[in-house]
Amino acid sequence: MSFLKELAWRFFLHEGPSKSAELAYFFLLSLFPFMIFLLTLIGYLPVKTGDVIGLIEQYAPEDTMSVIEETLNTGNRGLLSFGIIAALWSASNGLNAIVRAFNHAYEVEENRSFIMVRLTSLLLTAAMVFTILVALLLPVFGRAIGHFIANLDGTPEMFLAAWSALRWGISPLVLLVVFTALYFFAPNKRLSFKFVLPGAVAATAGWILVSMLFSYYVSEFANYSATYGSLGGIIVLMIWFYLSGMMIILGGEINALLHKRKIIPEENPRK
Repeated sequence: MSFLKELAWRFFLHEGPSKSAELAYFFLLSLFPFMIFLLTLIGYLPVKTGDVIGLIEQYAPEDTMSVIEETLNTGNRGLLSFGIIAALWSASNGLNAIVRAFNHAYEVEENRSFIMVRLTSLLLTAAMVFTILVALLLPVFGRAIGHFIANLDGTPEMFLAAWSALRWGISPLVLLVVFTALYFFAPNKRLSFKFVLPGAVAATAGWILVSMLFSYYVSEFANYSATYGSLGGIIVLMIWFYLSGMMIILGGEINALLHKRKIIPEENPRK
C-alpha cells in the first residue's frame, strides 16, 4: 500500500474527522483563557497587545478577529493574574485532547497517571506561551539590534531591509517549534526527533496553507454573517479550528506511520 493511501486509511480508521471536531471544541474553550493569560504576562514585557493581535491576524480568517478582540478586551486579566494555575488549567484542555488523539494515532494505551497527563499538558501550554513571547519579543529587540549592527556596518538601509525580510520567517519557525514539541512529548511513546520532524514540517506547512486558503475563501466568497447573523464569527472560528485540528492530527498520523514502517526495536511507553 502506498504511503498516501495508507495515511488516508489510518486517518479515517482512527476517526480523524471526529477527533478534529473534538479538538475544535476544546480549542474554542481553551483559546480565550490562553490568550488572556498570555496578555497578562505581556503586561510585564515591552510588547503591545496589538502585536499579539497582529500575530494572530496573519493567519486567522477576517470574521474571527472581531470575536477574538472583543473577548480579549473584556476578559478579566486582573483575576487571571492572581489565578495563573486556573488559567493554565483551562488553556491546557486543548493540549489534553491532542494527547488523546496522538495516542490513538500510535495505537497505544494511556498508562500515565491523570496527574502526569495533566502536568504534561500544562507544561506544553506554558512552553507554547514562552515560545510565542519569544516570537513577540524578537521584533522588539530585533529592531534595536538591527539598527545597532547596521550603524556599525555602515549600510543601514541594506541591512534593515534584509532584517525585515528575515522577520517574516519568525511565525513559521515558532509553529515548527511548537508542533515538534507536541509530537515529541504528547504521545505516550518514546520517540526520537527524526520521527517527529516530518509530521511537524507537514503540519506547519499544511496549517499555514489551509489557514490562508480558508481566510481567502471567507473574505472573498463566503458570507457566514448573512446565514448565521451575530454567530457568523464563531462559526468561522470553529471551522478554522476544525481544519487546524485536521492538520495537527495528520501530522501525528504521518509520524506514527513513519515510525511503524521503520524496522526498529519496539519502544516502551513512557512511564
